[in-house]
Amino acid sequence: MNDKGLVNFRDIGGIQVPTGTLKPRFFFRSGAISGLNQVQSSFLKEACRIRDIYDFRSTDEVQQAPDTTISGTDYIHLDILSDKTANGASLGAMITSGNQVRQNMLKTYESIVLSQSAQRGYREFLLGLLQDHQPVLFHCFAGKDRTGFAAAIILKIAGANNQQIMADYLLTNQLRTKANQALLDQFRDQMTEQQLDNLHTALMVDADYLTHARDVLLNQFGTFDHYLTDGL
Repeated sequence: MNDKGLVNFRDIGGIQVPTGTLKPRFFFRSGAISGLNQVQSSFLKEACRIRDIYDFRSTDEVQQAPDTTISGTDYIHLDILSDKTANGASLGAMITSGNQVRQNMLKTYESIVLSQSAQRGYREFLLGLLQDHQPVLFHCFAGKDRTGFAAAIILKIAGANNQQIMADYLLTNQLRTKANQALLDQFRDQMTEQQLDNLHTALMVDADYLTHARDVLLNQFGTFDHYLTDGL
């Protein structure tokens, strides 16, 4: 599928699972969709037939770079990490926190599983999918952590195995290559080498992050099904 230059965009459907094939052209994930041109907007509306757009970013992120309005779509804002960002955790904090970026990312994934805002947000997201039965696009800023976990939930519910889920998750590093480089170039004259290294680390996904989220989930809820019924 031609993504028309949309960052970290993909259809997570089409994979084989024990009960059949996850429906393609139904679940789309991406990075932020602010500042889209007419070709990109038309692609999402006409080619992908997007009808619901779920935005997992913080209120500040949304205010700084609102999603491009696409006619015929419903926009739903779910601030997945509002509990965590309210406590001072952010990309900016990670960049300036010495060489603790990896540890901070692991803590972020704990919040993605355990925080009330994440549980509330993912619950509303899944209920929306069940109610609307139409193609959706879900995204955050980079389309890698909040969005990556949402994709993992959908794939797990569909019956995908851990290898299939991880393959979709890690694809982000390939699909964000140009966008990540552009960000590094943008801030090269404003940051120290340590800060640039931190930014590079923060912009990447790591198998350990998603594995850690799964371990936290199982430790807290016992099984994935219990996470759905008790956590969400």
